[in-house]
This record gives sequence, C-alpha cells and structure tokens, in this order.
Amino acid sequence: MLRLILLSLSLLTVSAHASTPQAWSNQRQHMLKACLAISQFKDAHALGKPAEFDDQVGYSALLIEGTYPQKHMQNRIGTELCLYDRQRQQAFVTDWEVGKR
Repeated sequence: MLRLILLSLSLLTVSAHASTPQAWSNQRQHMLKACLAISQFKDAHALGKPAEFDDQVGYSALLIEGTYPQKHMQNRIGTELCLYDRQRQQAFVTDWEVGKR
C-alpha cells in the first residue's frame, strides 16, 4: 500500500526542467523578430542583450534603436523599449529616452 501511495505521489509531482540553451536562443530570436516588426523605426536593431524577468513576471525587455520615418523628424535616431510577453509571444513598444550621447 505504501508503494502505491508513493508511486501515486511521484506521478503527481511536477518536476521543473531547465530550458536548454537552444530553447533560450529560439525564444530570443522570436522576441527580436516580434520587437523589430512592431517598431516604428526604419533600420531598427537591438541595443545590447535582453533583460529576462523571472517566470512569475513572464516578460523580457529589449531596447530597440532606429531612425524615425517621419519626414519632420529629419532622420533623427530614437530608442524604444520593447516588452515581450513570453507566454503569449507578443511584443509591445513605447518610446524610450536614453539621454544625450
């Protein structure tokens, strides 16, 4: 009876498995594509590496840099913050002021 109980409990136990490096790489590539696709910039590209929040938060953050497409912006360079919802695989961007260079 004890063996049956232990077997039942072991089947109900959820084990945590670390993601493989390949899985992280795939997720980052998907995030990059989603962030660049939603960006308003011409020639958009990532600035640095993404910030990975804990799974309880479920988001990653990435800075995107590019050139404003509006004529009145006169090809000024700008920055956006992209928040990526890893569970829904959805990106959201907002303007981000990084200061003077």
